[in-house]
Amino acid sequence: MSTATSTLLATTAMAWLTLTAYADEVASFGTGGYATALRTKEMMHKMDTNHDNMVSKDEWMNFQEKTFAALDKDKSGYLDEMEFTATTASDTHFAFATAAYARGLMTKEMFMKIDANGDGKISREEFLAYHRKIFDMLDKQKKGMVGLVDFIRPGGV
Repeated sequence: MSTATSTLLATTAMAWLTLTAYADEVASFGTGGYATALRTKEMMHKMDTNHDNMVSKDEWMNFQEKTFAALDKDKSGYLDEMEFTATTASDTHFAFATAAYARGLMTKEMFMKIDANGDGKISREEFLAYHRKIFDMLDKQKKGMVGLVDFIRPGGV
């Protein structure tokens, strides 16, 4: 086998492994219901407060702040599993999101993913750090903005 062929095969293999690892990381960010409900045009428009058809990192994080506040009924700064899963999609505190998003988020599986330190509660910082990571995965071009294509790309996050 020539050196050029060996180099090409090695480069192709490394690219495939990198893409596979990234796909695994991206796919694991949430449960199917949460990922599917988040990645909709309707949810993007709810986050896009300046209506420029882009979601900036600031808009994304403001939405996540609002979501945490809606879930934190007792205003303790923490969510236990009961508080996290007890809010319903029809709750008026959640009127800024779609019902599918709320149902997908407020599951035991999502609670366990967001509770980074496994202490049985989600702090505001854990919640925001988790969602910051999702934004960074969506922001493929690292512009601090996510457009419709990256936001709802099938087979992506």
